[in-house]
Amino acid sequence: MTTKHEEIRKNVSEFYAGLIREQGTCCSSGCCTPQPGAGVAEALGYAPSELASIPREASGSSFGCGNPLAFAEVQPGETVLDLGSGGGIDCFLAAQRVGPCGKVIGLDMTQEMVDRARKTAAENGYGNVEFRLGKIEEMPVESESVDWIISNCVINLSPEKEKVFAEAYRVLKPGGRLLISDVVAEGLPEDLRQDLSAWASCVAGAVPEGEYLGMIREAGFERVEIVDRLDYVTPSESQPFQLSSLRVRAVKAVPGKR
Repeated sequence: MTTKHEEIRKNVSEFYAGLIREQGTCCSSGCCTPQPGAGVAEALGYAPSELASIPREASGSSFGCGNPLAFAEVQPGETVLDLGSGGGIDCFLAAQRVGPCGKVIGLDMTQEMVDRARKTAAENGYGNVEFRLGKIEEMPVESESVDWIISNCVINLSPEKEKVFAEAYRVLKPGGRLLISDVVAEGLPEDLRQDLSAWASCVAGAVPEGEYLGMIREAGFERVEIVDRLDYVTPSESQPFQLSSLRVRAVKAVPGKR
């Protein structure tokens, strides 16, 4: 018997797999990235020099809502985990920061995305990047093995966000940091929340800002803060809800230290 959560995940995965199979980009008005192209990526916080430094296949398969690495002080030798890594844009940028002694793990539940990212990595000689197939609610990653977790417009797609943040806390080392870009919503109608197509386009799964930050704190994270935001759908008579893209940072405390 298929549960509602499984149905949502299946629909989301099939949606993004279809985009990859068609060599397309996400260009519906409700999607995380409203329109394709470098101009939109720059508007979301990616510098032209960053986009020029990675394979075009990666930036062309990006469906994010911001640049999480713009606020992440990733250092050489560290391990970075990207939740919902898609075509690999943030993984390949992170790989430049961690260097040959560091490691980047991209995790995605869609086989087509993982295949695309692995192919790009192999063709462009990224020896410090690994792409894994799996759910962000059940991460195939060892406990306390990661210095940074980044994610770009993905956690909103999960129907079990509490599990995602609990897993993020598990795999981070003490002192490890979380830096995510994601969508939150205020006043979203219930009928829209039940719309499967709206889940895939990063709308139905978006929760209120306070609830989102509360789930991060409930998982055990400290120093939870919004470091950047973009309000890109504001309430109106025809659309009485608000959608915002946030960059959120948090820390897993070191035992005995505050």
